[in-house]
Amino acid sequence: MDEAGRGPLAGPVVAAAVVLCKPGPPGLGDSKVLSEAARARAETAIRARCAFGIGVVEVADIDRLNIFGATMLAMTRAMQALCEVLACEVGEARIDGNLTPHGRVAEWRWPARAIVGGDGKDKAIGAASILAKQYRDRLMVAAAQDHPHYGWERNKGYGSKEHLAALRRHGATPLHRRSFAPVAQLELVL
Repeated sequence: MDEAGRGPLAGPVVAAAVVLCKPGPPGLGDSKVLSEAARARAETAIRARCAFGIGVVEVADIDRLNIFGATMLAMTRAMQALCEVLACEVGEARIDGNLTPHGRVAEWRWPARAIVGGDGKDKAIGAASILAKQYRDRLMVAAAQDHPHYGWERNKGYGSKEHLAALRRHGATPLHRRSFAPVAQLELVL
């Protein structure tokens, strides 16, 4: 498992859980170090040959829970979706990072092991990293159609200069995380 979207100022957090096929698809690894073209090729192969689940937590829940709680919930939803696809339970969840949803989300029911840097060390985590990033990126590109001033098709909701300038000029949208400092501080000023 891995997630995408913990740091942006706008948009959901997305998690993916993947069970690799054998042999695993080529080109797997940390989505942050792969080129856009390499991620796209890998995503196509993962979706065609592997079992996976996606979990999404929207902005309102990020603001209500905090980003950590929302990430743990997205991971739980991804595992639930994966188990539905497989029609069985998963033995162990290997998760990129240093914490797992175990004991943090009531619905989490699987053994879990956190692996720091797991997206670069474990091929299944790398596959999850790719799926989560690609899925979230598509959501932000689509959102840019409704909110064209913020450059989300380029910055995916992260706090780039362009995004921050547009936030100051146009204010926050419903997709902005009001619990995140740049958005919260802007709303205090306005």
